[in-house]
Amino acid sequence: MGNSGIMRTKRVETVLEQDEGEGEKLNKRLKARDLIGFGVGIVIGTGIFTLTGIQAKKNAGPGIVISFLIAGIVALLAALCYAELAAAVPTAGSSYTYAYTTIGEVFAWIIAWDLVLEFALGAAVVSRGWSGYLQELLGLPETFFGENSVVNLGAVGIVVVLAVVAALGIRESKWLTNLLVIVKVSICIFVVVAGLFFVKMANLTPFFPPSTPKEGGDTWHEQPLWQALSGIQPAAYGVGGLLVAAAVVFFAYSGFEAVANLGEESENPGRDMPRGLIGTLVACGILYMAVAFVLTGMIKYTDISEGAPISDAFKQVGLGWAAILVGVSAIAGLSSVILVEIVALGRIGYALSRDGLLPASLGKLNERYKTPVRMTILIALLVSALAAFIPLKALSEMVSIGTLFAFLVVSIAVVVLRRTRPDMERPFRTPLVPVVPTLSAVTCLALMVSLELGTWLRFLVWLVIGMIIYFAYGRRHARLQQHPEEIQG
Repeated sequence: MGNSGIMRTKRVETVLEQDEGEGEKLNKRLKARDLIGFGVGIVIGTGIFTLTGIQAKKNAGPGIVISFLIAGIVALLAALCYAELAAAVPTAGSSYTYAYTTIGEVFAWIIAWDLVLEFALGAAVVSRGWSGYLQELLGLPETFFGENSVVNLGAVGIVVVLAVVAALGIRESKWLTNLLVIVKVSICIFVVVAGLFFVKMANLTPFFPPSTPKEGGDTWHEQPLWQALSGIQPAAYGVGGLLVAAAVVFFAYSGFEAVANLGEESENPGRDMPRGLIGTLVACGILYMAVAFVLTGMIKYTDISEGAPISDAFKQVGLGWAAILVGVSAIAGLSSVILVEIVALGRIGYALSRDGLLPASLGKLNERYKTPVRMTILIALLVSALAAFIPLKALSEMVSIGTLFAFLVVSIAVVVLRRTRPDMERPFRTPLVPVVPTLSAVTCLALMVSLELGTWLRFLVWLVIGMIIYFAYGRRHARLQQHPEEIQG
C-alpha cells in the first residue's frame, strides 16, 4: 500500500512503543479487581432496572432468565476475543487500535466513530434516566428533572460532576466507581434474597409461555431488519419471543468493552485484562438471571410494571419501603455507568489524537492529573447537550448496534492477527480459534438484524458523517502519513 492508502495498518510494535516510550503517558494504577469494578460499574445500570420487566411482560415471560443467559453467552464470546487483543495490545484505543493493526486505518476510524456514538449516546440516555429516578425519589420539579423536562438540568448536572471526577484522575474515578458498585451490587443481592421469600411457583408457570401473534402492526421503520427483509410477522413469547428478548436485553451487557480501553492504565494487562473482562460478564450475568428469576416469581409476568418493575414488585407484595432502596440503588448504578462511559470516551479521543486522526491538542494530557482534560471537557459538553434537550428513548437501540458492530470487528481482528502475526506474544489466547471468533461474529450479526430498520438508517447516517470528517481531516493528518516507517509491511 502507498503511504496515503486508507487501508494502511499500524505495526503492533509501534502501538506498544507509544504506550511504553518517552513522552506523555497515562498512570498505571489499576489491578484486576479495579477493572472488574469499572466493568460492573458500567454494565449494571438501566438494563437491570427497566429492560427486565419490559421484556418479561412483552416477549419472554419467566423465560427472560434464559434470554439473559443467551445474551450473556454472546457477550462472553466477544469478551474472549477482546481478552486476547487487550492482553497482547494493551492500549487506550481498545477495538479502534485492534482494527488499526489488522484491517486498516479507514476501518479503525469507523470503529472509533462508532464507539463515540455508543458511549456518548449511552451516557446521555443514562443521565436522563438518573435525573428521572432522582425526580421520583425526591419529588423534584418536572420542568428541570425527568423525561418531561423542558431543559433537563438534572442530567446536565450529573454529567458535569462526573466529568470533573474523570478529569481529576483514574485513581479518583476508580475510588468513586468501586464505592458505587458496592452500593448497587449490595442492593441487587438484597432484591434477590428478600424477593426469594415471595416467589410463588404459580407465577413461574408456564416458564415459557406459548407463542402468540404480536398485537398491532409495526410501522416500516420499527420492524426488525430480518422482518423487513423476510416479510415474516414476529410472535410474542415462545422461542421467537425468547430470542427477541435476548436481542433487546443484550443492551444490559453493553459497556463491558470499556474495560479494554483501560489497558494502558493496568498494572499487569497480560494477566488483568482477561480477568477484568470475563469477571465482569460472569458477575453481571449471575446477578441479572437471579434478579429476573425473583422478579417473575414474585408477581405474574403479565402484571409487571414497565416503568419501575423491581420497586413495583415489592409494592405489590407489601414491601413498599424496599422501593426506596431500589431507587437509591438505581441512582448509584446509573452514576457509575455515566462515569465509566465518560472515562472510556476520553481514552478513545486520546488514542485518536495521538494517531493524528483528531487534532493533537484535543488529546493532550494534563501535566498534573495525567488525564486528557480537554477531551473530557469536550465530551462533557457533547453529552450535556444531548441529555439536556433530546428525549433519547427512540435512539436507545443505537447503543446496541454500536456495541455489536464493535464486537463484530474485534472477532474478525483476532482471526486476522493470528494469520498475519502468528509470532506475536499473547499472554491470553482466545480458545478454539477460528471457531470462537466465528461464533462471536455470527451471533453478533444475528442480534444486529433483530434491531429496528430505523436504527440501521440512523447508524448509517452517523457513519457517513464520520467518513466526511475522516477524508476532510484524518486521512491527511494521520501519524502514519508523516511516519511511513510505522506502517505494517
